[in-house]
Amino acid sequence: MLRRARMMAVLGFLLAGAIGIISSTQTWLVVERSDAAEPLLIAGADALTLLAPLSLAVLALGAALSIAGVMLRYIFGLLAAGGAIVLIMGTTTLLFGPPLSAAAKAVAEATGLTGDAALYDIVDAIVPTAWPAVALAAWAVLLVASVFVLATARSWKSGGRRYRSSSEAQHHETGPLDAVDSWDELSHGTDPTDSAR
Repeated sequence: MLRRARMMAVLGFLLAGAIGIISSTQTWLVVERSDAAEPLLIAGADALTLLAPLSLAVLALGAALSIAGVMLRYIFGLLAAGGAIVLIMGTTTLLFGPPLSAAAKAVAEATGLTGDAALYDIVDAIVPTAWPAVALAAWAVLLVASVFVLATARSWKSGGRRYRSSSEAQHHETGPLDAVDSWDELSHGTDPTDSAR
């Protein structure tokens, strides 16, 4: 299992981030109105303003985690865990009792009314769809993946030689240079044909 730890963690991050991005464009809340007008549909990004940016950040962390060194793995794991907790709290609120504030902007735009009293009068109910539950499951996966990263990061195999710094590469190199190594040496200003090395 530890051999595949990196892959499992990266997939957990990418899955959660992708579900977050997809769900941000889907209907999270349906606002039923007392004036018998059509219900208002509120997308995830409007209901939870941090949804899209944090989902993008999770995708970026997942991509970076695939090549990160030990210290960065711990940092990325902590950042992802913090993001997961924030998203879990926000999504839980919308799923189990959406506040009027989550729909206030959409209702105000649709009706021209402002102020809590006017909004309370026109809003009969705010009903969550299935998307907040789907997103909540994704945040749970993200939290588990983050804890898994923190627990196993030190035991992961190191990235390939192309992701090491030049000083690390010099210490770990044994044997003749291949074409990729030669190009890397040239890009660092070193002549790979210098026999004094």
